[in-house]
Amino acid sequence: MAKTTFLWQVSQTSILDFRIIAIMDTLILYIVVLVLFGVSLAKDRAKTMQALKKGLKAVEGILPQFITVLILIAVLLAVFNAETISRFIGSGSGALGVLLAGLLGSVTLIPGFVAFPLAGELLRNGAGVLQIATFVSSLMMVGIVTLPMEISFFGKRAALARNFAALIFSFAAAFFVAWAVGL
Repeated sequence: MAKTTFLWQVSQTSILDFRIIAIMDTLILYIVVLVLFGVSLAKDRAKTMQALKKGLKAVEGILPQFITVLILIAVLLAVFNAETISRFIGSGSGALGVLLAGLLGSVTLIPGFVAFPLAGELLRNGAGVLQIATFVSSLMMVGIVTLPMEISFFGKRAALARNFAALIFSFAAAFFVAWAVGL
């Protein structure tokens, strides 16, 4: 009997199985967190409560930005239908779509926890994998909006060199992602 490779097994697994695995992973993480929270409470209740309050304050600080971006995404998806998204950054948009996605990612300042759900929604609405990989990688690596602050810390030459290298690497990373998912 021939040895079964992991990639073959993955290709034979249904989307439903992946969703069940994701739900189970999430459930396991929640259980681990609750157990560790209980251990922390038993060890030092005051410090645990202080950490919990600090964590809730962090969520409170992130929540307005998160909700604003979600509303913006909802409005953009309502205005731009799947056809429009596909035309500009779909898999058929070619090199121009990849460049547009890289430019948009470079000048956009949104956190990763918003970028990944946005990427998923854009993919569901007709965007191409290569284009979205370019958007997300340039979003995470290139900082045109934060460039003035970066220049003040590192100097003009270092900041520009870092951003240029990050832009090149973001395209390389995007092509690798597209290759890895089989495009």
